[in-house]
Amino acid sequence: MAKYKIVHYINQFFAGIGGEEKADYTPELREGVVGPGKGLKAALGEDYEIVSTVICGDNYFGENLDAATDTIIEMVKKCEPDVFVAGPAFNAGRYGVACGTICKAVEERLGIPVITGMYIENPGVDMFRKDLIIVETPNSAAGMPKVLPVMSALIKKMAAGAKILGPKEEGYIERGIRVNYFAEKRGSERALEMLVKKLKGEEYGTDLPMPKFDRVAPAEPVKDIKHAKIAVVTSGGIVPTGNPDHIESSNATKWGKYDITGMDRLSPDEFTTIHGGYDRQFAMANPNVVVPLDALRELEKAGEFGELVNYFCTTTGTGTATASAAKFGSEIGQMFIDEHVDAVILVST
Repeated sequence: MAKYKIVHYINQFFAGIGGEEKADYTPELREGVVGPGKGLKAALGEDYEIVSTVICGDNYFGENLDAATDTIIEMVKKCEPDVFVAGPAFNAGRYGVACGTICKAVEERLGIPVITGMYIENPGVDMFRKDLIIVETPNSAAGMPKVLPVMSALIKKMAAGAKILGPKEEGYIERGIRVNYFAEKRGSERALEMLVKKLKGEEYGTDLPMPKFDRVAPAEPVKDIKHAKIAVVTSGGIVPTGNPDHIESSNATKWGKYDITGMDRLSPDEFTTIHGGYDRQFAMANPNVVVPLDALRELEKAGEFGELVNYFCTTTGTGTATASAAKFGSEIGQMFIDEHVDAVILVST
């Protein structure tokens, strides 16, 4: 019996090529297993062969989306795999978007079954959950041993053309697809059983899970703007030239605080943007279009508000996980409370 053929997609980091300094690595097709493919091969067993591994840098893919996708599609096409596997990407935002993009293209253009894996807050999940089977992973690659058995079980089903069950049974992220089925008990009986379990404080499962929304109460209005201390925060990626804190261009894991004492405007010689989600040429020519220091200094001098805090806080918003953004907000917010800041202007792109 011939072995089922698998093609595996990974980024430059998991291929052992390098980190951010190699994120512009162009697509490469290598024969056989590379990096995490070794664990995947072991989980799949003898009847499955990873015939080739496609490698591409996260930045290169993100900055050359169409060209990278077309190139990789041709690589996959030559291999004629039974299943295409990408990642898992865990919580790496650019990697997750790349995995989702190429999986969708392989499925649509080549008609080959595809699968990937991501952390629930990876931006690739929201972008592709309706299109793909995405196995839910932990936050980091430390969870690889837990993920590979789940992915391999689904790969085997895909290769054999077997029926794939629901997300709870198989371990992938809900896709928002409803399927009719015949239940053993009618709805009224199931509802009463759930009610009894709820009253007893026991665990129960609903037939219709409701989405969870993060609601934030609006802040109170500024009572005395003429004497207010105002701060500026941006998710537009404005940083001192050279990016001293090495804030990522997407999927940021950190934020920066930069001094503007004595400055009436941001100079393009001293400040730039490292944001990876918009056309940067205008912000690089004039950083004040993102952090409007020039306009704020004029208003400050005119007495429209009390004083401007002599620094601004910055990060990049594109692809940044909700948990990371909430962490940044809590840290920056507490700093402002400690320094008696009255209001914050949040500028984006």
